[in-house]
Amino acid sequence: MKILLLEDELMLNNSICEYLRGIGHMVESFTDGQEVIDSVDTSFDLLILDINVPTKDGFTILSELNSKKIYIPTIFISALIDIEDISKAYDLGCREYIKKPFHLEELGIKINQLLKKDQSNTSHIRFSENYSYAKNTQTLYFNGEPQNLTKKQLEIIHILALNINMIVDFESFRIDIWDGENIDNPTIRAEISRLKKALKEDFIKNIRGLGYKIDRYYSV
Repeated sequence: MKILLLEDELMLNNSICEYLRGIGHMVESFTDGQEVIDSVDTSFDLLILDINVPTKDGFTILSELNSKKIYIPTIFISALIDIEDISKAYDLGCREYIKKPFHLEELGIKINQLLKKDQSNTSHIRFSENYSYAKNTQTLYFNGEPQNLTKKQLEIIHILALNINMIVDFESFRIDIWDGENIDNPTIRAEISRLKKALKEDFIKNIRGLGYKIDRYYSV
């Protein structure tokens, strides 16, 4: 999982980064809210945001992302304990609110819970530098703009997104896209070829003799 961390306490920031990387996650960390706004994109799978940080607070960051239709699962970590603050966090769409101080293992447990819940419906997946996909609405975006594709083409994108980083074989396409009809492999290849021609970037990989796949894209 690719995680963005915003925490202005350097020792805590370093501790969280070390812990998350130790359990297998990629982490980009920040101490300033404006830097997050300047850097965040939908290649991130999770945001971990402190609230009281320099320049722009965590609430403002999540509000601005919502206004830009950038929806990324978010965990707030904060010393604020008033119910009004906690309520505001959830109203903005956060998935978890962890009160400081907390054990790093608690954060790990919350992340694992989110992973289990979002196994099949992560809000946005980055396919390429400019393409992302929202599973919940089955919408393909190019630079944040919804793309017009045929119903069949969107169904193909959807099954590939549900199986991100894995090969989808021809039989799976037959069952899920063509409702089990006796469609031959060349017909499936032709439909996917038309889809690929409609795209501005080629992110659908042809695995010769096996099927097709999309790899999750991580910006570098």
